[in-house]
Amino acid sequence: MKISDYFLNKELLDNQIEFYKQKKQLRKIEKNNELVQAYLAKAKHNMEFFTLNEDKTKFNDWLIVTLYYALYHSALALVTKKSYTSKNHTATLLFLIKYYSIRQEEAELINELSISKEDAELYTDLKTDRHNASYETRILFTKEKIQEYRTAVINFIQKTEEIIIQD
Repeated sequence: MKISDYFLNKELLDNQIEFYKQKKQLRKIEKNNELVQAYLAKAKHNMEFFTLNEDKTKFNDWLIVTLYYALYHSALALVTKKSYTSKNHTATLLFLIKYYSIRQEEAELINELSISKEDAELYTDLKTDRHNASYETRILFTKEKIQEYRTAVINFIQKTEEIIIQD
């Protein structure tokens, strides 16, 4: 299933979210602002590690993993902000699409802070590259690709902070 399918088919998105709820990988929880802040702090912590090591190109694979987890912890902050917890990376992505996404034509009317299709695609792309970096022995990532992800992850974390402050 392509990520765009979930934007085009609300029923498919709802069914998948329900599937993760039934599997207890996506659960309703009490409001927990401390956990929201902890996830955001973890995302920033991961970015600090990235910054300390980004010039060590021998470890580009681990830089991708670090960026992915910075993004993922930021995503978990958003999930937790809505009083849910996620124990599955795909469930987290689907939750973001459902509760933070906008349609193209609504973009001008809704606050710029909403999670866009591009943000969800960044999550998916970085998740794939994180998997490859973790398990493939022959994958190398260019400095340019890592910097592209770095910028996108920083923007996502900043957007997450703004959404959390706004609520």
